[in-house]
Amino acid sequence: MSSHDLSLWQHDHDFGTAAEQRAERRTRWVVGLTFAAMLVELTAGWLTGSMALLADAWHMASHVGALGLAAFAYGFARRHASDSRFTFGTGKVTALAGYTSALLLAVVAFWMVWESLQRLFQPVAIHYAEAMAVAVFGLAVNLASAWLLDHDHDHHHGHDHGHDHDHDHDHDHDHVDHNLKAAYVHVLADALTSVLAIVALGGGLLYGWSLLDPLMGLVGAAVVSRWAWGLARDSAGVLLDAEDHGAVEAEIRRIVEAQPDHEVVDLHLWRVGPASRACILSLLTHAPRPTEHYRALLAGVAGLDHLTVEINQCRDADCQVRGRK
Repeated sequence: MSSHDLSLWQHDHDFGTAAEQRAERRTRWVVGLTFAAMLVELTAGWLTGSMALLADAWHMASHVGALGLAAFAYGFARRHASDSRFTFGTGKVTALAGYTSALLLAVVAFWMVWESLQRLFQPVAIHYAEAMAVAVFGLAVNLASAWLLDHDHDHHHGHDHGHDHDHDHDHDHDHVDHNLKAAYVHVLADALTSVLAIVALGGGLLYGWSLLDPLMGLVGAAVVSRWAWGLARDSAGVLLDAEDHGAVEAEIRRIVEAQPDHEVVDLHLWRVGPASRACILSLLTHAPRPTEHYRALLAGVAGLDHLTVEINQCRDADCQVRGRK
């Protein structure tokens, strides 16, 4: 068989999508925007001697690092998509980045609790007008960043792909991008902090409620902790192949076992990219068909981009196959 003929049976393991390319571009824009805002606050804080501005600038720097990690993960996955060392491609790199970001969010929540408790027991003087300006500026930056990350994110659910492993398609069915989710949660966490700060500062400025500032910090820490836990749980599920693929598994079983004298005896599904799954299918039958037949049967299962079929022929008289007529 010639190399040309072999190419019909071979495929790459690049499961990247157009949605990831859009997410990478938007994440890089957000990193640039956040970094520019950080520089503005650092400069203003240095010129005015404002500790509030300097503190918020360094807080923003931590988010630049987290968002930079998200951008790096997209770039790494794209550059190494054809690297044979990654058996099923680099689809899980973004899930790993999402899990790491969840840990960073947990650290941020811990820092918020620590700072808030310190201020409860050791109140500090607050320059309300100046701090309010910082909070409003930070909120504006975070809202712009959230718009960049979320814009068009939920509007690409086409399934324009076959199973010929041409991964330039734009299939976003069941798209689970934990890296993009992590970047978005970081921005939301910062925006939440700004909103709670504005509420607390408003209460302090109008009514002298100085305790409202650390109390809002504790509320924000609780919300951020919950977000961090959810992100860590979901991304860890991808890393450990512990996702629930019940609907897709049921669809595969239904299609295969609709064939007379066919029974699925073993089935494994796992995610190899934000919108791609791999599958090992083992079936039992008295009258096996060519592998191409089963690939064609399952070609309509969205997001099933890597299929391995094991055909077990039932030869013994006692061998029973469900659905045999």
